[in-house]
Amino acid sequence: MNILFINGSPNENGNTAALANILLKGKEYETLNLSHYRVNVYGQELPGDQFDEILEKMKEAKTIVIGSPVYWHNLAGSVRTLLDRFYGPVSEGELKGRKLLLLFQGAAPEKWMLDAGEYTINRFAALYGLNYVGMATDKAQARQLSDSI
Repeated sequence: MNILFINGSPNENGNTAALANILLKGKEYETLNLSHYRVNVYGQELPGDQFDEILEKMKEAKTIVIGSPVYWHNLAGSVRTLLDRFYGPVSEGELKGRKLLLLFQGAAPEKWMLDAGEYTINRFAALYGLNYVGMATDKAQARQLSDSI
């Protein structure tokens, strides 16, 4: 697999997925809807956790696109939980050589909200060795960012 789109929206065919369709138009990719997976919160050990499955898919991809709606002024909880889970089981630099892009959209997010989400993704990328390519918040930005994949 070359491109993995991780959809953090509970609406698998919503605005986040529509933005991914624009970004990834003409490219072959796999969609992983976080709402279909059980990812325990950091420190929780309950049966049925699927974090390792998601991590393996991320390791197989050359390009990872994380999509999230703006919820409560930041990334959706499903995305935050996934990122939190990297602490401990994933070594610094373990995803080195992969590209990372962020799709981050909402009804009317303010600039500081988008900046906060991008800051988190940028720090995540730096810690785990990913090459952060950029963020798209609308169709025009998604089309422009598409050339970098």
